[in-house]
Amino acid sequence: MSKTKIELDNKTILVTGSPGFIGANLVLRLLGEMTSGTVVSFDSMNDYYDPKLKEYRLSLIEKAAEKSPVKHVFVRGNLADKALVDKVFAEYKPAVVVNLAAQAGVRYSIDHPDVYIESNIIGFFNILEACRHNPVEHLVYASSSSVYGGNKKVPFAVEDMVDNPVSLYAATKKSNELLAHSYSKLYNIPSTGLRFFTVYGPAGRPDMFYFSATQKLEKGDTIQIFNYGNCKRDFTYIDDIVEGVYRVMLGAPEKAVGEDGLPVPPYDVYNIGGGTPENLLDYISTLQEELVRAEVLPADYDFEAHRELVGMQPGDVPVTYADSAALERDYGFTPKIGIREGLRSFAEWYKEYCGGQKS
Repeated sequence: MSKTKIELDNKTILVTGSPGFIGANLVLRLLGEMTSGTVVSFDSMNDYYDPKLKEYRLSLIEKAAEKSPVKHVFVRGNLADKALVDKVFAEYKPAVVVNLAAQAGVRYSIDHPDVYIESNIIGFFNILEACRHNPVEHLVYASSSSVYGGNKKVPFAVEDMVDNPVSLYAATKKSNELLAHSYSKLYNIPSTGLRFFTVYGPAGRPDMFYFSATQKLEKGDTIQIFNYGNCKRDFTYIDDIVEGVYRVMLGAPEKAVGEDGLPVPPYDVYNIGGGTPENLLDYISTLQEELVRAEVLPADYDFEAHRELVGMQPGDVPVTYADSAALERDYGFTPKIGIREGLRSFAEWYKEYCGGQKS
């Protein structure tokens, strides 16, 4: 689909889910790139994981905002609060909305389904309604590679059927894509969904394997390796993700009218993934090497004694593998950062951050 160029300067950009992992890094990028305008961060700061990490990311944003020509506003609230969402849109009139706020995690959705409906369905609906009633130039929103479920055809392409989710989390993300499509068709709202593939990096989510494994190894606990290590993941470093999101923000699906005189939905969905799925055991070995290098763990650490191979967990899939050709074609971008470089940055950050937390 053809793209309409979007200028960010001198406009208001709303980023929900900041100071979450991706959201915080995107806001930092915007504060560094834009020369004027306002960035509004929106987040509930819930306790799905240690809120101190979100507070840490927010502090990085606030420090960057002090040196930026761009105004930064933080709104603390829940996307399910329709009155608050409407108030934010009425007061700040965002031209571009990046909806990254969501309840994440496949396994957590099995025991806590209600929070996924509240955040990922009701919250996203509130965003769509606000975009409907305000002149938004581009809605960019987070989907997930989880929508591909147990698809055996690899790499995963956006044209593949994704009607058989294997977790509630995946079902909510597919629902986001369907809702966005209907609103694009009915109300001519340019929207772009992004299917993220296993995002990692410094100050990431502690529930992600590389982070939780590091915490367990540091304590001398045993890490569980699912499906007996027979998993492949398309790991994507945070800087690559942010670069992709930023480029997508600058190009909205073009509005057009069909033969029936009605809008052709200005709607698109893209994969953002590394494009080189890594064997989980190789990824773990690289992580261990970098943790030793960063002196998070001692050189003589007995890794074999702290590994346990276990079966597949409900909701998980054995392979994720992104076909990102469409993203490269339309936005000239392909993720480039490998796991060695990415895990080295994480290990060095972890040493500094967790050392500071302990002191």
